[in-house]
Amino acid sequence: MFRVLILLLSVFISNCFSQVKLLIPMESTQTNHLKAYGIAYRHLLAGKELDWLLNYRGGSFLFNYSPSLEEECKSNKVYYELLNGTETAQVYAFVQEENNNTELVRLEKAARIAVYVPPNALPWDDAVQLALDYAGIPYEKLWDEEVLSGKLKGFDWIHLHHEDFTGQYGKFFATFSTSDWYLIQKKTNEDMAKKLGYKKVSQLKRDVVKKLNEYIANGGFLFTMCSATDTYDISLATENTDICAEIYDGDPLDTKANEKLDYSECIAFENFKIILDPLVYEYSNIDITDELFYIGQYNDNFKLVDFQAKIDPVPTMLTQCHTSTIKGFMGQTSGFKKEFLKKNITILGMNEGTNWVRYIHGNYGKGTFTLLGGHDPEDYQHLVGAPATNLDEYPNSPGYRLILNNVLFPAAKKKKMKT
Repeated sequence: MFRVLILLLSVFISNCFSQVKLLIPMESTQTNHLKAYGIAYRHLLAGKELDWLLNYRGGSFLFNYSPSLEEECKSNKVYYELLNGTETAQVYAFVQEENNNTELVRLEKAARIAVYVPPNALPWDDAVQLALDYAGIPYEKLWDEEVLSGKLKGFDWIHLHHEDFTGQYGKFFATFSTSDWYLIQKKTNEDMAKKLGYKKVSQLKRDVVKKLNEYIANGGFLFTMCSATDTYDISLATENTDICAEIYDGDPLDTKANEKLDYSECIAFENFKIILDPLVYEYSNIDITDELFYIGQYNDNFKLVDFQAKIDPVPTMLTQCHTSTIKGFMGQTSGFKKEFLKKNITILGMNEGTNWVRYIHGNYGKGTFTLLGGHDPEDYQHLVGAPATNLDEYPNSPGYRLILNNVLFPAAKKKKMKT
């Protein structure tokens, strides 16, 4: 009789839990937005599903309840709420109501994540790796040799470390050419080019970019920040010329390079011109960094575009945040002039009243790419040698939320992936 009572009690408790949902609100009251993404990702990694409630309380996450999930929220100091069956039905009804700019997206499978980063990463931090580590999202590192050997096929999503794909080592020559880290970076790249049979680093990087293009075209998701945004397309556009001065590759650049640019293979930009002076710390006229110096840090804010969630779920996912205004932040490439964007590019965020675009998204073949200008959302200028940002001080960072939106959206159920 006692065993029967225990069994009946277990069934009762199980039924109660099956009707309870755990909601992680993502509005301004959330105690740790960034670690909430980690909880969602690890939930998917364990083979479970959840719902992303777009535009509902800041882009909230809704899970089937379990005691272990509740404990994970507590241990990560992530605010959550428990909903009974009636409350859950009300939430679903509100989100799916046609007159509300909200949408329900089922997240099904965690993306396999890679970060493209050199083995001797430069002595300042990469915001994406910081975000992944802080949120507790696992990833693997790979670089040129792995990309060219086909190892990209094992990953769904890749982030490009703030790479210079033009072979000019960040155009740091004028300021840092005698620094140890610069010399090591140069030698590491040259050694890799030689190992893989290339005469120049620029030629190696161009083939890496082409392989990345194949990866996207076959259904991959690519996310880049800082100099990896524009140097990607610059590398493709300069295949028929040489923009690297002798100080970078041992032979003179082509002074008529800007007459030979081919934008046909570029994925995001067109009609731009290259800054050929090897001592100028700028790649092309795409970037907005110089303009930002005129307005100053406290006047630099960009606005996220408000998309129709039921019509455009992908850009809506990418712009989920508890605020529509994001503090600007600089990088080697801080943003993009609107006139150089290809016509099929979706603008996700830009400075109002300007042509300064900070955040964009596009399709290429079966896959997508997202570019976010700037280096670190919580360090405005982030000078060389600056210490790594401590995300314990910024658990609710809107800029870092944009990064983590990109990590999570590939998990969306494919029938919802309309653009």
